[in-house]
Amino acid sequence: MGIFGALMVQDSMKQNLRVRTESVTRNVETRIGLNTPIDQEFLDRWVDADSGTPARITVVLTDGTEIVAGPDVGGPDDVFAAVSTSASGVEVRLEISASLLFWRGAQVVILVVLASVVAFALAAVVAHWQARRLAAPLIYLAASAEQIGSGQVRPRMEISGVEEIDLVAAELVRTSDRMAGRIAAERQFAANVSHQLRTPLTALSMRLEEIQLLSEDEEVRNEARISLEQVERLVHVVDDLLKASRKADGGTTEALHLDEVFAQQEEEWAHTYERAGRVVEFSGASDISVFATPGALAQALATLLENSLKYGEGTTSVRVRPSKSGADTGVVIEVADEGPGVSDELAPRIFERHVTAGRGTGLGLGLARDLVTADGGRLELAQRRPPIFAIFLNAVPKRLDPDVVLPPGSLVVVGRRRRRR
Repeated sequence: MGIFGALMVQDSMKQNLRVRTESVTRNVETRIGLNTPIDQEFLDRWVDADSGTPARITVVLTDGTEIVAGPDVGGPDDVFAAVSTSASGVEVRLEISASLLFWRGAQVVILVVLASVVAFALAAVVAHWQARRLAAPLIYLAASAEQIGSGQVRPRMEISGVEEIDLVAAELVRTSDRMAGRIAAERQFAANVSHQLRTPLTALSMRLEEIQLLSEDEEVRNEARISLEQVERLVHVVDDLLKASRKADGGTTEALHLDEVFAQQEEEWAHTYERAGRVVEFSGASDISVFATPGALAQALATLLENSLKYGEGTTSVRVRPSKSGADTGVVIEVADEGPGVSDELAPRIFERHVTAGRGTGLGLGLARDLVTADGGRLELAQRRPPIFAIFLNAVPKRLDPDVVLPPGSLVVVGRRRRRR
């Protein structure tokens, strides 16, 4: 466009120069016919004309006299000239600067280039806006899938207005409904089985207790006692299965601001640590949000802080760092102190039930690990000496506002604008 525009401008200037030359020739011929002298003052009005392009005019009369008007426009090799001869033999020559001709074409090229740059910039802005418009529903869809994976099987989503994304969202909703149905069926089955087993197990326990009380044979009483313990263990297994089936229903995870969770824990534990002559510090939680159950995460942190207060020494620090994978969808909450740490014998079994250093029940860490695992994370002993416990959780990307992407609770909003048709 720039090249063709420059050529058109140059052709227009050349055509204008030829028209001006013919106009001067006609006027010169008219003055000669009227025996009016041709002088420089007469030619000056043709030098600039209406085109704004200065020209040098040279008129050669039939007797060889030259009359020149206009500024010097350059040497013979740096001008563009148009020549015309009148009927009486008078030669009229108009010259313009070749550099002026080139500059007028260059101006067109520059304008086209500037217009192209502006057009590309506008196109980039529009493309970026359109990309964000299309990407936002995908991010919300990913957040919904994250909630489903964390236990929320019935997210509510709004239509985004993008047909393909809405198809995926609809299929995700149908999948979550199927998952909810299967979980409900399994839960009902476990409840029915538990109910059906409890009655005969209770009757069997009562019968064994009766045998143990009424029998006079020591060996029979001993066997009855052993059998009764086996039945009681089986009853506990049934109860655990029922609890697990109820827990599988899930649906409690949401986007949590870690700084709010840390503030609550600091308010709860700061005075306790102060009375024990120790300090607890929280850091790194600013502008970080994770997918977790509020009560479960608070309970897990409270367990780690209590263990640190009971078994640790020095300052207890609770800090947040990104996961080593480098992605922005994972964070690690580390709870560390300056104590002697965990012994090599205890470390492999630290999260097992009833495993303790001798001053507790051994249930806290096991329960904390189960709570974190239920939210799709994990709890590990990252370092033995000095001790560092790490909670790995799924995070909401920093570029998103959890209050918009995932409002409090289980609501997930997918898109806010409909496609215009």
